[in-house]
Amino acid sequence: MIEGNTAWILVSTVLVLLMTLPGLALFYGGLVYSKNLISVLIQCFAVACLMSIVWFIAGYSIAFTETGEYFGNLSKSFLNGITLDSEFAGLPESTFFMFQMTFAIITPALIVGAFVERAKFIAVLLFSMIWLIVVYAPVTHWIWGGGWLSKLGVQDFAGGLVVHLNCGISALIFAYLLGPRLSKKQLVPHSPPLVMIGTSMLWVGWFGFNGGSALAADANAGMAMTVTHISAATASLVWMLIEWVKHGKPTLVGTATGCIAGLATITPASGFVGPSGALLIGILAAVLCYYMVGFVKNIMKIDDTLDVFAVHGVGGLLGTLLLAPLGSTSFGGLGHSDLSIFGQLKVQIIASISVAVWAALASFIILIILKKFIGIRVSEEEEEAGLDVSSHSESAYN
Repeated sequence: MIEGNTAWILVSTVLVLLMTLPGLALFYGGLVYSKNLISVLIQCFAVACLMSIVWFIAGYSIAFTETGEYFGNLSKSFLNGITLDSEFAGLPESTFFMFQMTFAIITPALIVGAFVERAKFIAVLLFSMIWLIVVYAPVTHWIWGGGWLSKLGVQDFAGGLVVHLNCGISALIFAYLLGPRLSKKQLVPHSPPLVMIGTSMLWVGWFGFNGGSALAADANAGMAMTVTHISAATASLVWMLIEWVKHGKPTLVGTATGCIAGLATITPASGFVGPSGALLIGILAAVLCYYMVGFVKNIMKIDDTLDVFAVHGVGGLLGTLLLAPLGSTSFGGLGHSDLSIFGQLKVQIIASISVAVWAALASFIILIILKKFIGIRVSEEEEEAGLDVSSHSESAYN
């Protein structure tokens, strides 16, 4: 059976990499002004390349050497000691390494949406590199690598905490310290078709993200894919309906954003809830994330440009908490927890607070240091001209 499981994880690895390249890049690229499209594409592309190397050098070892409550060690740096015969989680370890690498790629790439159109390219690269080592790898170890939260019994099937809350909180801190864009006009996506294409690739890739997290080609993977699809479709329709009622017309960008909210929110719960739970999660994801978009921009006054916190941070947190009741057989769940509903909810709350505090504190310190020594924002002239020309001497449309 290991051959079949390995084949599925290899396919899932390809699907998750396609989520970033080109799915997320196109999704974000379509949402910005045309003068910043190249900058978004190269940020996503370069982050993917850099995170691959950092994961190889140290990230994987910190996350998945099963020693220590809070950090692994560097014994597997550069894949030291990993051979063709090495296994991890019932898979060839090289396969597991590659699958987890794609998660390490997309998580910092998601943060890009918070600072588009005004961040220095060198600051993006340095922040992403340090953040992977200081924030992402340790949190991964806490939850998936045998660390202290895993021993408490935390449940996070595919990354509601490790990926979405983690990047959402960090994105909010980055946007806050960077400050708002110069333009006071509401951002009008320059290419809704690109947004739709990118969303579609993310949706398809998410089957590898969640289904692959079963780490086997079995019924758990099939159910994870099923609930992922139900949540995404539901949230997309509900977001569309909210827009239709509030503004008189549904939009393609809104419908696509609802889909992403549903996907992010089901992620931690996808291995624990049943189809009915997924339907409820999709509804709640659309409603809460929709209104959080306005709350962050209008009440908190933070220019999280592409709503990373409102969609991924809030969605990841919501799914992490909802899996406690909805994962119970009493509510149609799969019953994979050894704790009571309230016991599991307590653990989920502890884990959520811990991840949020660490992500916020570490991201703040990293950015303050970068801001002092190299600066994290382009000049007003560069921002006005657009980062495509001012930072990369290229233009998407001639």
